[in-house]
Amino acid sequence: MDDKRQRFEAQALPHLDSAYNLARWLARSRVDVDDIVQDAMLRAYRGFDSVRGHDVKPWLLAIVRNCFLTAVAQSGRRTHMPLPGDDPENGDAAIADDAPDPEVSAIQADHGRKLSRVISTLPQEFREVLVLREMEDLSYGDIAQVTRVPIGTVMSRLARARSMLRDKWMDDVEGARHGMP
Repeated sequence: MDDKRQRFEAQALPHLDSAYNLARWLARSRVDVDDIVQDAMLRAYRGFDSVRGHDVKPWLLAIVRNCFLTAVAQSGRRTHMPLPGDDPENGDAAIADDAPDPEVSAIQADHGRKLSRVISTLPQEFREVLVLREMEDLSYGDIAQVTRVPIGTVMSRLARARSMLRDKWMDDVEGARHGMP
């Protein structure tokens, strides 16, 4: 095995789950997600010699994002699609907890589905910074690198995303539970 491949496997492959997570939140179609991640990993391997530093995750996620944007531009399709849990053919399982109480597990799974549905309603530029920060735990600087926007824009989008998420949660989920319109 050559040196480039060994370094790629050691530094990039550990972030494959993160690449799939970001692609899933951006594209939502399992077929599209697989295609995007496959294309991104191929591009990442080809360009791996150009990586500076040891933190490959932001660099790899930027490639995933660019592959998604390229796929959208080429196909001309919308970026908002049904959630994986809403598509019975998709086979994605609901979010579940290992709690011994089935009622608690059902409530948590329902909240997880509702949260996913609410996040999916956010515009893409807000959804992606929210996913990168809250689910992938990237720093503001790394998010700026991935999205190619200034850190101030990342902070602003993240604040707006959190605010929109809270408002939508209160309107759609909490309001519905309390019988409010």
